Amino acid sequence: MLIYSVYENGSLNKVNKIQTIQNRVYLVDDYKTIYLWFGLKASKKKKDKSVTRAKALNKEREPPANILKIKQNEEYGAFLAMMDILKMGLKENLPLERRAELNIEIEDTMELIDIGLEIDLEAEITIAAHEISRKNKTYEELCHELAETTLAILKSKGKPSAKEIKENVKKIHESSSTYEEICWLIAELNTLKKKNHLIKLK
Repeated sequence: MLIYSVYENGSLNKVNKIQTIQNRVYLVDDYKTIYLWFGLKASKKKKDKSVTRAKALNKEREPPANILKIKQNEEYGAFLAMMDILKMGLKENLPLERRAELNIEIEDTMELIDIGLEIDLEAEITIAAHEISRKNKTYEELCHELAETTLAILKSKGKPSAKEIKENVKKIHESSSTYEEICWLIAELNTLKKKNHLIKLK
């Protein structure tokens, strides 16, 4: 995952978290999706430049990522589900290099592992998400798992209460994330946590 603040001239400044300031525009590259977050008072020029930047980043990708525009206070989908994590931030932004031999197809990726080749972060998350989806959990069970995973990261110390989990599950339901998106988010958060890339709150 890479987080950028977009300047008025369209240049990208790599940052480690999102601050919901009204004149800001952020570009969040989540491998499968490029999110453009528009603050309420962000200029049209800055928003237009961010769209141009997202399309340029996406040009070389196969398959291309989805580009989604998100307005402040109207966040939805997977972006809403992971917003607390984005505000908390990453210790460091991870490299986003898509190797030609890795098309992020499960069968191909598993074959590369079998012959001992190192895989990149995107492939690792893809495999983990695939494994989660193969468990055939209900949508409700996945929402509960994502809620627990998110709260465990945000709290860092102590277990989340049943009330906190219930409130987080409700928020995830309201995000209208798809089954696949929730699998991806659980896998991504677990991978980032395992690699110690998430900021720990004190």
